[in-house]
Amino acid sequence: MNRKSEETVAARISRHLADRIIAGEIEPGARLRQDHIAEEFGASHVPVREAFRRLEAQGLAISEPRRGVRVAAFDLSEVKEVAEMRAALEVLALRHAAPHLTSAILDAAEEATKAGDNSRDVRSWEAANRRFHRLILEPCRMPRLMATIDDLHAASARFLFATWQSDWETRTDHDHRAILAALRKGDVETACATLARHVQWIGHRPITRGGRKRDVFAIVG
Repeated sequence: MNRKSEETVAARISRHLADRIIAGEIEPGARLRQDHIAEEFGASHVPVREAFRRLEAQGLAISEPRRGVRVAAFDLSEVKEVAEMRAALEVLALRHAAPHLTSAILDAAEEATKAGDNSRDVRSWEAANRRFHRLILEPCRMPRLMATIDDLHAASARFLFATWQSDWETRTDHDHRAILAALRKGDVETACATLARHVQWIGHRPITRGGRKRDVFAIVG
């Protein structure tokens, strides 16, 4: 297998593992066994090790001496950090995107908001929420910035899925509508201020696992 093929396989493995970690199918603290994963994907250890490095770069895994690679845990301080980073970077993206936003883009973002309001589970809501944010931010024409924001949205999704795997609470997203209303009027400052407040809102609820109850926090914007 040549270097390019190994990179392609590593990307595929890391993407599949990231999806499982974000969805909560592989829980925090679980060990990622190189042999098992190599066998599952029919790959050598080289692309698996590269996949692990990619997961570490995304903050989804950690490598510990003599303990191997494990799924990273998270706490309130990490949730807050991601929320603050999202607020700063999404506002930056929106300022650059605003001059390029068309009525068609804003209409599509409104449809994404409606889809979120009508969601009956956390997965469909998260997909609609992410679509809304990407629609209004992507016209910034800054691919590196958008790649970083995408990684932060993945982290947000992980926090969200850990908290609301069941008993999803249907909601109406008034912030999304306020952002769109401001953008339609050309009031970028109000749109940015609303967006910053929106993505820094952190919800929490008690969940029970293994007979133990604990509060879990999540970014819900």
